[in-house]
Amino acid sequence: MIARLRGTLIEQLSDRLVVECGGVGYDVQVPESVAFQLGALGDEVCLWIRHIVREDGMFLYGFASAQDRQLFDMLREVKGCGPKTSLALLATLGVESVALAIREADHRALARAPGVGPRLAERIAIELRDAVANLGVSTGPGKASVVPVNEDDGVVSALLALGYR
Repeated sequence: MIARLRGTLIEQLSDRLVVECGGVGYDVQVPESVAFQLGALGDEVCLWIRHIVREDGMFLYGFASAQDRQLFDMLREVKGCGPKTSLALLATLGVESVALAIREADHRALARAPGVGPRLAERIAIELRDAVANLGVSTGPGKASVVPVNEDDGVVSALLALGYR
């Protein structure tokens, strides 16, 4: 499975990127906020990846941090909230706003995302309230990684995601 990509940004759309790593271009679906934080074509970028294999294909979803990817995974665990809906939530509201809406049980905010109705919004808030409280996502603006990237950043992010401070 692919967990992280570091390479050259060779194509950039609002909801997907192509990152070239070792001569291979990876098509990565991303929240819109991530797509526009990365910089210009030709820049070296680093994304945390969730690699999903289904019978109809393999899909890569990219995130600015390990915590963002973890929130995406939590959303996917809620019945009725697959990868497309989870990504729509993160793209529409942003990672911090999704986490805040879940913490505060703000169903209306969650329901603004395409594909999220009132019932699903309520289910997300109820099922993920405790998990998001332990996630450690800040309510400040997030930033995608742009090179130069310190080699220790991955280790630090992983330890923070596991709850070490």
